[in-house]
Amino acid sequence: MNLGLEGKIALVLASSKGLGLACAKGLYREGANVVICSRSEGNLENAKKEIEAIKSLSDKSRVVSVIADLMYENQIKNLVDLVLKEFGRIDILVHNAGGPPSAPMGNITEAEWKTSVDLNLLSFVWITRMILPAMQKQNYGKIIAITSVSVKQPLENLVLSNTTRLGIVGYAKTLANEYAKDNILVNVVCPGPNLTDRMKEIINKMSKDKGVPENEVEKAWTSQIPLGRLGKPEELANLVVFLASDKASYITGTTIQVDGGFVKGPF
Repeated sequence: MNLGLEGKIALVLASSKGLGLACAKGLYREGANVVICSRSEGNLENAKKEIEAIKSLSDKSRVVSVIADLMYENQIKNLVDLVLKEFGRIDILVHNAGGPPSAPMGNITEAEWKTSVDLNLLSFVWITRMILPAMQKQNYGKIIAITSVSVKQPLENLVLSNTTRLGIVGYAKTLANEYAKDNILVNVVCPGPNLTDRMKEIINKMSKDKGVPENEVEKAWTSQIPLGRLGKPEELANLVVFLASDKASYITGTTIQVDGGFVKGPF
């Protein structure tokens, strides 16, 4: 399906690996110009090459890479300024950020709380405040935040994710309500357990904490998923790309999981 994304300008955060990279690839494949960012220059260069190797619907699609650490508001501002200087607009924002460390509540330090709030929640607040004026001026925008199924079903030993990512949902819903008049649509997507480096880290830590083999930990995760397997990053990206398109022109203020049935609640 041609989703009509040719020529759109998409900014995808934390996009050198995992879910962010999969989203960048999906948007580029549909003909969008994609700006990717990461703290790691090496990972960013590799990601840029991977994306450019994909056949795009538009022979004019470009990939621009920018080094940026989402922990720092000034680096986010620099990122936004560079995109607006390069393209003059931002049509699509995909907010993605690294997952906070996993541990029981009593083991979380004050520093880890602050880092999680800054990286996962405040980075979303900062960047949306920066790009909303440009989206209002063009009377168009798609904002998609990647969180976690933890916003619908709290996960064991992931109190930081359970807390800060739920804040993103509340903020995104507020944005959706306030900026719908400007044709700016805001949605949240919630990946379930996906086979990413982040998931491998969680499995490894749980394996060490519980003293059991990693394959047993992975089996414990997949046994909770009706589809019986971990997700693939591109399966989450497929939803993000759809929401970024005008095929989703009447969808805003939603929180949608992509989890193989992991969340057992009705909403």
